[in-house]
Amino acid sequence: MSDAIQPHNAKPARIWNAGGARYNEISRGIADSIAHCVLRLDPKPGERVLDLATGTGWTSRVVARCGAQVTGVDLGADLIAFAAEQARAESLDIAYRLGDAEALPFADGAFDAVVSTFGVMFASRPEAAAAELARVCRRGGRIALTTWTPDGAVFRMFSVMKPYLPPPSDPAPPSPFDWGDPERITGLLGRDFELAFESGTSFFREPSAEAAWERFVTGYGPTKVLADSLDEARRADLRRDFIALHAQYATPLGICVPRAYWVTRGIRR
Repeated sequence: MSDAIQPHNAKPARIWNAGGARYNEISRGIADSIAHCVLRLDPKPGERVLDLATGTGWTSRVVARCGAQVTGVDLGADLIAFAAEQARAESLDIAYRLGDAEALPFADGAFDAVVSTFGVMFASRPEAAAAELARVCRRGGRIALTTWTPDGAVFRMFSVMKPYLPPPSDPAPPSPFDWGDPERITGLLGRDFELAFESGTSFFREPSAEAAWERFVTGYGPTKVLADSLDEARRADLRRDFIALHAQYATPLGICVPRAYWVTRGIRR
């Protein structure tokens, strides 16, 4: 593990990195919400923009096409490697580096804008990540975040996985879905940013509920690592429950899962 990642984030780094290049298909499934977030960020040509928790770089590529000077940071080395390869293939000049959202390797006020699409919400220590987000954004600069709601379809997906996980530590870590509550976001960021919120819905479409399972068990680190840790019988049970959840959203053409989220736009005070 690189020195860029703090020791307590070594395990999350391994989990998120597990999807590798296939995580890009997970990003494809949230492309509508990424476009929404970038629209509200409104990046300008030449602006310095940080894509925090970039994954395989989908959001960073959308921002770069607006003409901004983009840096993408993630704690997954394989994710970053794919992101850099994809940017080169599309002739996009994006700088990628391994980094920890709770201890970013950038100077104070280094960026005109920061974007994070369902990324910073999964930081192990939310207060530290929020402080870093504010630190690297210049005064008068902007942030735009997307975060899943605490009662939506993605939360229900994690609830399906929860019974198969080992018992949490005591005290239990904070839920990433706390970031789906504007009141909580205000508590984390309201001192440093003038905030505004807008709700949205992302639509996850696959040919079948079984295809959704295959997409996540191969490309989404938390699901892949969990499934790989189980014996054959427990893995089969997890697969059954995961498919049953997604089958509730069947249409004549496959499945279409509406996944609610918030966009947070902030102006640095």
